[in-house]
Amino acid sequence: MAINLVTQQLGNQVSSVSNSKVSSKNSVGNDNSFQTIFNDVLNKTNSLILESEKLTKEASLGNIDNIHQVLIASEKADIALQLTLQIRNKVLDAYNDIMRMQI
Repeated sequence: MAINLVTQQLGNQVSSVSNSKVSSKNSVGNDNSFQTIFNDVLNKTNSLILESEKLTKEASLGNIDNIHQVLIASEKADIALQLTLQIRNKVLDAYNDIMRMQI
């Protein structure tokens, strides 16, 4: 149940990041390209991974009493990385399909 909750929260965070970026850029008139949105997702994934590594290091030093925080941060980072890799795979598949099209 906890992993499902983490998955749901991560999905909500990713969608809220992309939705807020798209809506704020539409109102300002800036570029809201796929690259910008994907860079935001990559930055969020990277921050989750760094947070997980920091908590893991703190736990190994004995500075954290609640090991659940470490495990939840680790799962969030893992799920975010899996999501990012799936997005990348889908983009590469689409690119390959376009390259195979005959003119």
